[in-house]
Amino acid sequence: MLVGLILASGAITGCASTSSEEQAQAVQQQDAGDPRDPLEPVNRVVWDFNWEVLDAYVLRPVTVGYVTVVPQFARTGLLNAAENLEEPGNFFNNLLQGKFDQGMDSLARFLINSTVGLLGTIDVADKMGITVKEEDFGEVLGVWGIGTGPYLMVPAAGPSDPRSFTGRVVDNMYYPLTILNSNFTLARWVVSALEGRAALIDQEKQLEQSVDDYAFVKNAYFQNLEYKVTDGKSGDKAIEEDQLDDFAEFESMLGEMDAPEPVEEEQLEEAEKEN
Repeated sequence: MLVGLILASGAITGCASTSSEEQAQAVQQQDAGDPRDPLEPVNRVVWDFNWEVLDAYVLRPVTVGYVTVVPQFARTGLLNAAENLEEPGNFFNNLLQGKFDQGMDSLARFLINSTVGLLGTIDVADKMGITVKEEDFGEVLGVWGIGTGPYLMVPAAGPSDPRSFTGRVVDNMYYPLTILNSNFTLARWVVSALEGRAALIDQEKQLEQSVDDYAFVKNAYFQNLEYKVTDGKSGDKAIEEDQLDDFAEFESMLGEMDAPEPVEEEQLEEAEKEN
């Protein structure tokens, strides 16, 4: 459950956490009306239901039980197998963005892990230095210049938008996902959801301490989308701007330190008399 919440956790853990200043800006944007979120009143009601009811009484307790009962090696194997089924999608989505080398890596990972890796339960390709090049069709649409559309908080599915929803539909049509029976698909989805929620447990305090949890998740969600579409360049740009500001302050400080002190007229006269 709450697949979108799990997607938002990627922004919280991987993209960069939202600072208190950014949270304040999000609240100000809310007061002024967020153009990305024309359905905010309805979305907030759905968010409260998802977070305070479904997650609190269903998803989180089940996740805690899963993490407690299932051994780590079994969890890793199940997650590897679930993620291995996404490699053909990564292959096509990389090619559609002109990333030929990354696409071939995804294809190689699928072939190696599906055979030598015992149906993907062992990530042999990663041990060989062929790392995951994860891409979804929603990112492809973003690279092609298609906007996200309005923000949507879907019951029992969490944060979404028309572009991402379309991308997920297309991703599920890639082989072999399209030929899997319903039970296998459900098992794969449950494992991915539980592991995603488990990764979010360590970030719960950050969410609870936010000025506005709804705005926090929405802001993190859009940050994550931009980060993924630009392959992290949006985050690098922000870091570069911060570094430039710090350098400007440092340079100004050096200028003040190196600047000669003004010489008084009396000091000049005394120096002339001594000469």
